[in-house]
Amino acid sequence: MHFVKKDPKQKKEALVSKLKTGNLLRFPGAYNALVAKLIEEIGYDGVYVSGGVMANDLGMPDIGLTTLHDVSTKSHQIARVTNLPTIIDIDTGFGEAMNVSRTIETIEGLGVSGCHIEDQMNPKRCGHLDNKELISTEEMVKKIKECVAAKQDENFKIIARSDAKGVEGIDKMIDRCKAYIDAGAEIIFPE
Repeated sequence: MHFVKKDPKQKKEALVSKLKTGNLLRFPGAYNALVAKLIEEIGYDGVYVSGGVMANDLGMPDIGLTTLHDVSTKSHQIARVTNLPTIIDIDTGFGEAMNVSRTIETIEGLGVSGCHIEDQMNPKRCGHLDNKELISTEEMVKKIKECVAAKQDENFKIIARSDAKGVEGIDKMIDRCKAYIDAGAEIIFPE
């Protein structure tokens, strides 16, 4: 049987269409291409590439040791084998606000449909761990604006993740998320 792969633009458009349905979407995590193929075969809505799982697959703890090269290589391997939209975790964006545009330029060309960036200080900690430190809301807003300005396809989704609940409380996290939406984030990921 010949299987025709969707091009990355079609996968981004599929993500947008799925988001517009208002349905709960299921994006199980894949740490390699084989798992991504199984996720598609089972019939899920998309594929998620977790930074924590990726770090662990590389034999490292999830404390900001992975590089843009690590993330882009693994994400490309995963995204290219499936017709499902793939969302990846870019941790803190691999640098300050001026660096995240390069990150977006790199990963958008790999066939992924979106990414999330978090508001932690670098080096970061896994979102499930204690003792996380946050950058200021203003600095995260700068990063989000750089992400949005760098993307080439309007259907590529910028997701702002906030780890503020465990550090500053739920009210401050909500305030941060509102600021991130105002900065251009299209999806919010409250940890």
